[in-house]
Amino acid sequence: MFTPKYPPQDTAPAPAPTAPTVYSPVPYVPAHTPVPPAPSGNRPAVQLTAGSTLALVAGGGAVVLVVGAVLVSMLLAVAITAASVAVCAVVVRSILKENKA
Repeated sequence: MFTPKYPPQDTAPAPAPTAPTVYSPVPYVPAHTPVPPAPSGNRPAVQLTAGSTLALVAGGGAVVLVVGAVLVSMLLAVAITAASVAVCAVVVRSILKENKA
């Protein structure tokens, strides 16, 4: 009952031996690519207009509000969990105290 049962032997013929492949190194010759010219420095990279500044400020304010809401909700979840654990501890303590008396 506990002796292992092995599958039947494979009946496929053994593969024919193959000749070893010969390694022939090829020298590396890097391709010559021209270097692109540097960008012109006669204008600033970022141009801030009144509208784009207002959009950046509004976007930053939205990010701050979202991150604040997430952090406050996490703090509230921790506070609720701590309060429920404290209530459970008081209940268990009172049950154990009644059993001793």
